[in-house]
Amino acid sequence: MITLLVKKRIIFTYIIIGIAFLALFLRLTYVKTYKSKEYYEKALDLWTRNAPIEGRRGNIYDRNGNLIVGSKLTPTIVAIPRQIKNKATTAKKIADIVDCTTNDILKHLNKAVSVEIIKPEAQKISVEQAIEIAKLNLDGIYIVGDSSRYYPYPTCLAQVIGIVGIDNQGLSGLELEYDKILTGEYGSIQYFSDAKGNNLDRNSVYVEPEDGLDIYLTVNYKIQSSIERELDNIVTKYNPEGAWALAMDPNTGEILGMSSRPNFNPNKYQDYSVETINRNMAIWASYEPGSTFKILTLSAAVNEGKVDLVKDTFFDGGSVNVDGARIKCWKHGGHGSQTFLEVVQNSCNPGFVELGNRLGKEKLFDYIYKFGYGKKTGIDLNGESTGILFNLSKVGPVELATTAFGQGVSVTALQQVTAVSAAINGGTLYKPYIVKRVVEHETGQIVNEIKPTAVRENIVTKDTSEKVRMTLESVVSLGTGRNAYIDGYRVGGKTGTAQKVNNGVYMSGNYIVSFIGFLPANDPKIVVYLAIDNPKGVTQYGGTVSAPIVKNIMEDAIVALNIEKQDGGTEKKYQWYDKKYYDVENVIGLSKKEATSKLKDFVIEYSGSGDNVINQSPEGGTRLIEGSSIRLYLG
Repeated sequence: MITLLVKKRIIFTYIIIGIAFLALFLRLTYVKTYKSKEYYEKALDLWTRNAPIEGRRGNIYDRNGNLIVGSKLTPTIVAIPRQIKNKATTAKKIADIVDCTTNDILKHLNKAVSVEIIKPEAQKISVEQAIEIAKLNLDGIYIVGDSSRYYPYPTCLAQVIGIVGIDNQGLSGLELEYDKILTGEYGSIQYFSDAKGNNLDRNSVYVEPEDGLDIYLTVNYKIQSSIERELDNIVTKYNPEGAWALAMDPNTGEILGMSSRPNFNPNKYQDYSVETINRNMAIWASYEPGSTFKILTLSAAVNEGKVDLVKDTFFDGGSVNVDGARIKCWKHGGHGSQTFLEVVQNSCNPGFVELGNRLGKEKLFDYIYKFGYGKKTGIDLNGESTGILFNLSKVGPVELATTAFGQGVSVTALQQVTAVSAAINGGTLYKPYIVKRVVEHETGQIVNEIKPTAVRENIVTKDTSEKVRMTLESVVSLGTGRNAYIDGYRVGGKTGTAQKVNNGVYMSGNYIVSFIGFLPANDPKIVVYLAIDNPKGVTQYGGTVSAPIVKNIMEDAIVALNIEKQDGGTEKKYQWYDKKYYDVENVIGLSKKEATSKLKDFVIEYSGSGDNVINQSPEGGTRLIEGSSIRLYLG
């Protein structure tokens, strides 16, 4: 018999259970009505898995839109370990295709992760390899889009451009300097699976990756290819320890071309030393410039009114004594009595010692600092050196004398070009730069346009600058730079021959020979600098080795920049060993004998048979250097 107390307890229990069910019902109703969306989204997060898709890295172009570095689609294998039933078998099948060991793949498949990129073994594989893997239809194995760099001209601008790593991250050069701009944003393919990795019956979601931005360089590919060709020829012909060249617009600071040797192929950068990859010699190498530095001393002396180049004279007896030190001229016995214009033409060291003395150390070094020596130029490239200058407080008569003609100071090629540009452009020192604009790939919209930056103005007057240009033009026409002369064009320049230093001691028979040239001399559009470190098998002078190579580059630049011929320049004074330029006569219609007589200064090649000339190449009126080939077509 149930007591009253027990009945009350049963009733109370039913009430409690009823209240609990009511609360549960109300909670479920609340969740279903008001919180369903929130909990559904949380569930989706738990079910969602992402297969990453890399955004395309931005392309790199020259100033005219020529592709220098591009990005191409390359497949990458992604694994969902929990979906793979037989990991050992799957690993072996993939390994056989991508040419690695089974264990290399298996270590990825055994990871306790939702998504695993099989890298580096199956990252950026070939399309053919991806097709083979796709045909296997392996559970838990997916192919996603990736990208890799390709180079239409593999060694072109190699040290300037730099390299990227396996994950397309910039490691050196512009790839590192502009990595954030060039790098795209990852997208993904989202799919749904339970905790065991089983696919849920839901459509996948594609999240589109964002491409990186493209960059356009200031470089002119035609000029750059000329530099690359000439440096390759230098290596073949002279077997130097190194060589570097750069070209710049003196009126803006835009780099038109830059390269150095030794060089490397970015497709196989693992085969090269870190030094070769990272050392862009045009901005990294610091060395005594030799006589190209005399342009600075010349500019300072003219600007300060310390010399009249035409009226003032100097007697060079072959050497000069400075505080007990004998400083020699390169010419044994000296140049005798000469104007200071001839001092520059002859690159006479004692004459420049005199100019240094007239300026004094404070004034000379003031100009050195103003022209940007002793510190980085600030170019948008990593690895730039500062150079080395004497501490002004420790500069005595000897240091002043040697500095005046480019010995005892250490500079980079880039410093030299920016300083000379300032001397010839009217007195403005520009910050050099190599990226011209940043552009969206799809739209072509310009994100950022880089403008020229004047670091310092009025270093010298426009009148001084004009005198410097005309003086340096005479160096090419009449002096040591004769091998850079281009008929019909006004070329200015200066030779340089600097003895190398090792542990504070000058090395016998070991020089860096250089030449810096510009044109047109009356209105410069380009400055070209070339330095060769210890060329073998040749007398080491900048005028005989470097000058003719710079001439070749400038001849290509004339075409690339559409530079027209100029009148009014200094006529070249020919020596007995110089080859001259002649106008090709029109000999069409003449007999073979008559034509041969009129073209005696050239090498004639004949095509066809007959006694009369029916055509010729090049045509009449063309100006060629003696000994050039002319083809006559006979009929």
